[in-house]
Amino acid sequence: MWMQFLAGLVGVFALTVPASAEPDWQAVAKALGKEGALQQGGVYRVGLPRTDLKVKLDSVDLKPGFALGSWLAFMPRGDEVMVMGDLVLTGDEVNPVMEKFLENGIEITALHNHLLRAEPATMYMHVSAHGDPVKLAAMLHDGLQLSGTPLGPNPPTSPTSLDLDTGALDSALGFKGKANGAVYQFSIPRAEPVKEDGMIVPEGMGSAIGINFQPTVGGKAAITGDLVLAASEVNPVLRALRMNGIEVTAVHNHMLDDEPRMFFMHFWANDDAQRLAKGLRAALDKIAIKKS
Repeated sequence: MWMQFLAGLVGVFALTVPASAEPDWQAVAKALGKEGALQQGGVYRVGLPRTDLKVKLDSVDLKPGFALGSWLAFMPRGDEVMVMGDLVLTGDEVNPVMEKFLENGIEITALHNHLLRAEPATMYMHVSAHGDPVKLAAMLHDGLQLSGTPLGPNPPTSPTSLDLDTGALDSALGFKGKANGAVYQFSIPRAEPVKEDGMIVPEGMGSAIGINFQPTVGGKAAITGDLVLAASEVNPVLRALRMNGIEVTAVHNHMLDDEPRMFFMHFWANDDAQRLAKGLRAALDKIAIKKS
């Protein structure tokens, strides 16, 4: 009888304590000035491609989705959210945006290059914060307004054909890619979860390996992206890339309290697409990734 009474109390308590409500993502989009999309795992991700920038590297005109794709991702955490992001900025935008973010309590977790020789040069600012989703979105909007980052609705896009043998790329890498306009993209998760501040960081918030192919001419493609690496993987992967003619352009952190500690290796090449895919596969073989 006593156990039944306790079970009844637990049931009443569960009914009287409301579950955390799903954030009002429409209100978040309004405060930020840009709509996003809900992804697997409850992550609300907002793409902020720098379509205003015309960046060239080694005579290749870089597509926004290839190497100029700012983003912010919100994930519920109790009654609050955690937001993380990677923002593409020009040199003269960095300090005004940083100052406004710091004023609003947005943490800067990294600032660095991803590419070499790009004209104009771009920097990449990683940000993080916890709190009310709408208030955070408004604070992020205040900072973004000090850059040329396009806000508002995305302009209509016309269908684009990919001049790439995507099946051969899938076969070489061992994963299925996805077309994003004129760019073919791979998102490859690591075998073990990555945590930030004790919470698992989903793929949509930057814990997955990203590889982008942009077709150039004559069966060639430019490649870039970031490989998410444990410390012991950094130099084996670096050697594998260099042995396959792929330039390593940066090695650095994106987060501050990640467990295990992760390093992000950025790369670049413009060569035969299938040859590059095989070179990237040689690098992936040095990394603890999930089996496809």
